[in-house]
Formats: sequence, structure tokens, C-alpha cells
Amino acid sequence: MNDPRHKMTPAAKAVEAQDSPSQLRVRLGLSLTVFGMLVFLVGAKPEWFNLDRSPVVGFVQIAVFLIGLALICVGGYIGLAALWGKGQRSIAADIGLRLISTGYVISVFTGMADIFGMGTQPLPAVPFFGPWQARGVELGQLFIAVGFLMMIPFRASQKTEPE
Repeated sequence: MNDPRHKMTPAAKAVEAQDSPSQLRVRLGLSLTVFGMLVFLVGAKPEWFNLDRSPVVGFVQIAVFLIGLALICVGGYIGLAALWGKGQRSIAADIGLRLISTGYVISVFTGMADIFGMGTQPLPAVPFFGPWQARGVELGQLFIAVGFLMMIPFRASQKTEPE
């Protein structure tokens, strides 16, 4: 019986059980993220799925990839929050959550700029997803990626001392 948990005190075992992630929540987060990636790809590259009906990127296509991005954000948050277990999240993880939210807002606002009347072709013209909108969505995705990195629970490895 060289199991290091065997030598742990009951209080240490309770803390370890409290810090363990919920496998169900991690799996749910990963599943939602993968599904969101699929929806995002359908919106961003519909020709990969033989769904391309127009040579331009229109409102429906923009809306679909933004919905996919929302699913990625929610799934990633659920999965990474589950990795923290019942322990308290760090300040960096809380800032990461806010960066994910901010990045999504940036992506939605820049992706739908024409619909909101702030783009290069305000309504009633056909919405146009141009290079400026693409750069804005990419900037939002950069914020989201940094937020996810900040939410990762980096913990120092605990070494057991031999008795």
C-alpha cells in the first residue's frame, strides 16, 4: 500500500475531495465546446458542409458563427470552472471570465456592425462582412483566448513527505 492518499489525514482527504473537478461538468463543457465549434464552422465556412448559397457573407451566416462562438464560450467556461472544483477561484480566473465576456461582446458588436448601423453599409443595404468586421471578430476571439488561458487552474504539485 504505497498509495500516498492512504497516509493522509482525514482533513487532507476532505480537502482533496473538495478540490477534485466534477467529471460530469467537465464533459458537459467539452461537449458544448465541440458542438459550438461545429456550429461556428457551419457559419464561418458553410462550403465545407455544402451549405453555401451565396457568394457573400450575409446576416444569417454571421449570426450562426456568432451563436457558435457563444456556445464555445459557455462550454469553455463550464469546463474550466469545473476544473477548479469547489475551491475558490483566483483573481486571475475571475478576470479571465470577464475577458471572455468582453471578447464575445467585441465579436458580436463588430460582426453585426452593419446591422447596428455602425458598419460600412448601414441598413437598408445588404449587410456586408468586410475586412474591418473580420479584424474586430478576430480581436474579440483573442480576448476570449486570453480569458480561457487565465481561467486554467495552475496549481503547484503537492509532494508527500516520506515518514
